[in-house]
Amino acid sequence: MNDDVRKYIYGALVVFLVGVLIWVGIVYINACGFTLSCNRGVRVVDTTPVPTMIPATLPALEKSGEEASASEHCYVAAADLVGAWVEAGASDTESFEFTDAAERTCEASFEDVQPLFVQSNLWYAGSRSCVNCHSADVAVSSAQLDLSSYEGIIAGSRRADEAAKGMDILGAGNWESSLLYQFLSETKAGVPGHVEALSGLMISAGTPLSDITATPTP
Repeated sequence: MNDDVRKYIYGALVVFLVGVLIWVGIVYINACGFTLSCNRGVRVVDTTPVPTMIPATLPALEKSGEEASASEHCYVAAADLVGAWVEAGASDTESFEFTDAAERTCEASFEDVQPLFVQSNLWYAGSRSCVNCHSADVAVSSAQLDLSSYEGIIAGSRRADEAAKGMDILGAGNWESSLLYQFLSETKAGVPGHVEALSGLMISAGTPLSDITATPTP
């Protein structure tokens, strides 16, 4: 009798364990399939589709008043502007023409040139103005040169006094042979304010006389 009870108990336990294993197997196959890696068991990250190309619908930015006025000027290397003024006769009253970086024919006057001599922080960041060293008082001015006025520029350097004429720094109208061109385009390590070439400065100056228009293609 006792042996029969044991058989029933052991049989029930075996059936129970087999049932549990079968149930676990069914659950695993439903979740992972017939694989041991169970990739389907990794949680899928929910994402919201985001379009990668969105048509531009914003209106074009309008230029500020300062930017609009700047576009009415020509863009030219400062040294080239001075050179055009010199080669046109270096007048303080008559306008002169030059070609800017966009190959436009432009017009300027001495009023466009003079700031290059009297404004500080212009040729490069932190630069002093030319008149800091080349002032109207030729007794103390470097090279006895006055760059504070048109008359001083024309009078030249190495002047005995304010009434005297000195060396022509404008090369008699030949810009590239002038002392002024030399001091702008070459490095003068021992000369304050000229420790690097100054010919690379680009500025807005003058006004265009003609605009470049695209040639229509046939």
